[in-house]
Amino acid sequence: MLAAMPPTPPPAAEPGEPRIRDRGDACPGALRLHSADDGRLARLRLPAGRLTSHQVEILARAAETLGDGRISITSRGNAELRGLADDCGAALAELLADAGLLPSPTHERVRNIVASPTAGLDGLGHADVQLWARGLDAALCAAPRAASLSGRFLFVLDDGRGDVTGLGGDVTLVAAEDEYVTLWLDGGPERQVFRLAAADAVRAALAAALAFLDAADTAGNGAWRPRELPAGHSPDLAGALARAGVAAEPVPVPPLPSSPPPAPGALRDGAVYVLAPLGRLTAAQLRALLPAGEIRLTPWRGAVATAAPTEPATPHTDATTADRLRALDACGLITRSDAPGAGVTACTGRPGCAKSLADVRADALAAPAGPLPVHFSGCARRCGHPYGDWVEVLATGDDGYLVDGRATPRTSLTEAVATARTYPTR
Repeated sequence: MLAAMPPTPPPAAEPGEPRIRDRGDACPGALRLHSADDGRLARLRLPAGRLTSHQVEILARAAETLGDGRISITSRGNAELRGLADDCGAALAELLADAGLLPSPTHERVRNIVASPTAGLDGLGHADVQLWARGLDAALCAAPRAASLSGRFLFVLDDGRGDVTGLGGDVTLVAAEDEYVTLWLDGGPERQVFRLAAADAVRAALAAALAFLDAADTAGNGAWRPRELPAGHSPDLAGALARAGVAAEPVPVPPLPSSPPPAPGALRDGAVYVLAPLGRLTAAQLRALLPAGEIRLTPWRGAVATAAPTEPATPHTDATTADRLRALDACGLITRSDAPGAGVTACTGRPGCAKSLADVRADALAAPAGPLPVHFSGCARRCGHPYGDWVEVLATGDDGYLVDGRATPRTSLTEAVATARTYPTR
C-alpha cells in the first residue's frame, strides 16, 4: 500500500495579494552556511556561472579538503558545497576570497545572475550577455543598497535566443536587434516592460532592482521578490530609469522569446557542453573540464567549457573536440542528449536531508532520458526543480512515489517515467 501524499505547503500568495514576510531571508551563502543532516552547506553565487581555470582548481580543492568531494550545480547555475564541518567557515571564506569568488562579503548572496551560457560562442543571439553579467555583478557590489536584496532575487540576461527567459527572473534583460534591449520587471499581472539602448542594460537592471526595494519598503510586507508586492505597490520603474540617466520607453508586454537549452556535445571553436550526473560533479570531474578558457555552469546542471587558448599554428579541429568529449564521457560526464541520465535531476534526498522521504538520488539513477526534464523530489517542497515543463517524481514514503500525480511503487518507476504524458508547470 502506498503511503498517502504528504501535505502540500500552503500556496504562495498570488501576485497582487499581500504576503507578509515576517523574517529575513535565510537563503544560504558562502558565508552564511546552512545546517543539513550531511553537514554544513555553502552556496556560492557565480554570476553567469563563470569560473576561471584558477577558480575551478580552488573550488575542487575546497570540495575535497572541506566538504564531501562534490560540487552541486543549482538551477541558477550556482555551486554548492556539502558535507562541510561546523568550524570550516573561516577556512572556506579565505579560500574563496583568495580566488576572487567572494568580491563583496556584504553582497555575496545577492549576486544571482543567470546569462545565456553559450552567448558569444555559437554566433547566435544579439549580444554577448556574458559581458553584461560581469558589469552587472560589479555594479551590484558597488551599490550599498543592493545588499538589501534577498538571496532569491534573480537577474536573467538573455541574448535574444530565449534559452533563459523562462527561469523566473525578477529583472530580465532580453537583447534585441539594432543594439536595443527590452527590460522586464516581474510582478505577475503588473509586469513592466521598457525598451532601451543595449549600452544602458547594466544601469537599467540595477535601477529596476533598486526600484523594487523602494516599493518593498513602502509596502512594508517584507517582500523578497516583486511578485510578492501587494496591489497598488508597483515599483516606479520609469522614475528609477530616469534618475539613473537611462532613456527608455514603455512598451506593451510582448511574449518572451523561448527556446530549449543547448544539447550536450560540441559547440563551436573547440567549446563543449556537458551535463553533470544528477547535477553533481566530483572534484575530479570538475578538473577534467580543464584546460579551458573558462567554465560556465548552467541552470540545467551542466557546464560549458570554452576552448583553451592555442597557438595559431594549432587551431581547434572537429577531431580534437571529439577527443575531448570522449575523455569527458570516460570521466562519467554526460556528453550526449540521449545518454543515460541526460535531463534527470534530484534533490539531496536521504540521508543528507531530514525532510526527505526517500533516497531519491539512488532511485533517479535508473530514470530514462526523455524529451523533458525529469526531477525527483524527496518531499513536497520540491527543492531544485526545473522551470517550465518537467516530469515530476515525488516521494510519498513507504517505497512509493507520485509520477505526475499517479501513485507509483518504487519498482515501477522506470516504466512510469518513460510513459509520463502530463507535466506540471511551476
